[in-house]
Amino acid sequence: MAIPPFHWWRTVFFLIPAITVYTIVLGAASIVSSLFDRRGYFAHGCARAWSSLILKTTGVRVTIEGLDRITPGTTYVFVSNHQSIYDTPVVFASLPYQLRIIAKAALARFPVLGWHLKRGGHLFVDRRHPDHGGILKRWRALVSDGLSLVIYAEGSRSGDGRVSRFRAGSFLLAIQAGLPIVPLAVIGTRQVMPKGRLRTEPADVTLIVHAPIQPPLIDAPTVRDAKALATRVRAIVSAAVENRQGQPVVLP
Repeated sequence: MAIPPFHWWRTVFFLIPAITVYTIVLGAASIVSSLFDRRGYFAHGCARAWSSLILKTTGVRVTIEGLDRITPGTTYVFVSNHQSIYDTPVVFASLPYQLRIIAKAALARFPVLGWHLKRGGHLFVDRRHPDHGGILKRWRALVSDGLSLVIYAEGSRSGDGRVSRFRAGSFLLAIQAGLPIVPLAVIGTRQVMPKGRLRTEPADVTLIVHAPIQPPLIDAPTVRDAKALATRVRAIVSAAVENRQGQPVVLP
């Protein structure tokens, strides 16, 4: 039986306990703050601190490109590729915006993390029975609260580093809400912790912020309109990932 490599021991006996402590302490602070901070601004500050601590503890060094392409104070829908569970810490720590995510309904049942997401104003979607009307109503409320959304349009993490097809549902809502879309390309998080591997490794990660795309003004947008927009955004993200990442790397 082979002895696990150093980074496996480091992940299991140091990193996971450290992240557990970060989650409990900052999650508790976030939940308490929700009693007096309806918009969840303080809770988001906890999420950014949590993200930064995880990246520093893991040894992830992030380079941000294109931040000057977006305007502070504007509500955006940030659409990113999804390579690793480290994508969220990278995005939250790097973007100086009040961010909320659309998460699977199952996450709401997780102790501390689920409570933080619910109390912090994040959106949950039941994929079997999605409430498009309710989600759209919440999206439109984001504008008045000065919040932005982060969406992983592939729906799940990539298994090989390639950018999969973007699902049209979120783009249909973006068209209906009239919110500008900012394509994000996250490159390198798969080297930190790819899907299916219980081991992290230090790595250099790049986050590319592309220019905003204003969705078309359509009174009654269709799924076909949403798919066209999804294809356009995916092409931008995929080109950036392929250009910087090269051929997908097979990781053990």
